[in-house]
Amino acid sequence: MRAIVVGAGDVGYDVARLLSLQRHDVTVVDTDPERIETVRDTLDVLAVLGSGTSAATLRQARIEDADLVVAVTDVDEVNLIASMLAERVGKSSAATTTIARVRSDEFTGDHAVLSVRDFGIDHIIQPEQSTANEVVSLLRRAAATDIVDFCQSRVQLVGIRIDRDSPLSGTSLIELARSSPLPFRVMGISRGVRTIVPTGSATIQGGDQVFVLVETGRVSEVARVLGKEAGRLRHVMILGGTAVGERVAAGLLRRTRKEAGMEVKIVEADRARAEYLAETLEGALVIHGDPADIDLLAREGLAETDALVAVTPDEESNLVACLMAKHLEVRKTVALLSKSAYIPISQSIGLDAAVSQKLAVSREVLRFLRGAHVRSVATVHGLDAEVLEMVADAGSRITAAPLAEQRLPSGVLLGAVVGERVEIATGTTHVQPGQRAVVFATPERVDDVEALFTA
Repeated sequence: MRAIVVGAGDVGYDVARLLSLQRHDVTVVDTDPERIETVRDTLDVLAVLGSGTSAATLRQARIEDADLVVAVTDVDEVNLIASMLAERVGKSSAATTTIARVRSDEFTGDHAVLSVRDFGIDHIIQPEQSTANEVVSLLRRAAATDIVDFCQSRVQLVGIRIDRDSPLSGTSLIELARSSPLPFRVMGISRGVRTIVPTGSATIQGGDQVFVLVETGRVSEVARVLGKEAGRLRHVMILGGTAVGERVAAGLLRRTRKEAGMEVKIVEADRARAEYLAETLEGALVIHGDPADIDLLAREGLAETDALVAVTPDEESNLVACLMAKHLEVRKTVALLSKSAYIPISQSIGLDAAVSQKLAVSREVLRFLRGAHVRSVATVHGLDAEVLEMVADAGSRITAAPLAEQRLPSGVLLGAVVGERVEIATGTTHVQPGQRAVVFATPERVDDVEALFTA
């Protein structure tokens, strides 16, 4: 497949890297000579210096042959125009898929005058909103390190870190299942740098990060089975009034109006931005000050806070603030990180959870790279694997017999089947045509999964 990525910032670079790793023919377009040089030096892709709003530049990038255009610059207008040009100049609107990063709600709200379809966009990505939604989910479930929704939010993949002194250490998954009537499926275990595709005889060790598939609404029950208390978080401090910080606060405040009892504080360095947030976010306490000022955070009650969310543009400050919070025994810390090197080590050095805007974009792009049977794809920190939501074809191999009678490839694990009800998979589970299934697969087995669900 031929793909054009417009924008070589952090998000665009990561999308180009992902597409290149998937063996696709990639061209990157950007107006910054330094970024273009970095792309040429570090990625196995073509790079074109120019604007995505220029038809001449897009022709230089061979837009006529492109199957996919991903516009992810920091400017909405550039992404919209680039997508519109791709539809007009490309091979045809039916053959070229366009994905655009759009931060503004102007084109997606209920009262939008223009929709993204008016610009020829097949799909929009709002990484700030996706990231904020993930943070809100993590804060609602205090024991979780990761949460990903599947099957229209009817099933959730939940990451839980096992305490090093946990009495579960050495317990096999068969023993764990026998000890609990709760239906859930352990989909993967991250142990150090290893990703383990579990069998019934696999054991849980202290320090493991266990990824469990469970019906939505039962996360707290799974947490208790794994030795974690899922108490409510009532006092949340957000460092950084960025687009992500604003959306996190808004999401928490909406929950507060429904459930009552959550106090939200935001610390923002820019006075004008702080004043805007104070006017916009009814119910939040907005503090004008430096989020990196530990003395200020202490005076504002960091030690009495249940959760700290650090989403400033400075990810080193986010890490330091979260580590300081854990030193003060804050129950939950969440940091916004973008550098790939930081994310794998974040939890090993003490953070509870890390979120990434780049990962939110990558998940959306991955879905378009897969076949028509793939409804969503998730990549998770700490797991060298993909979790796919698949739809079964009539006549596909997966529908031929119950799972116990099928020889699934090594590195593939089917976790749940969703039709009229949610069924956590067992040996007797028989996938029916049209049903959705959540499947865990190591990178080299993803194509095998698609073959299983295709007639």
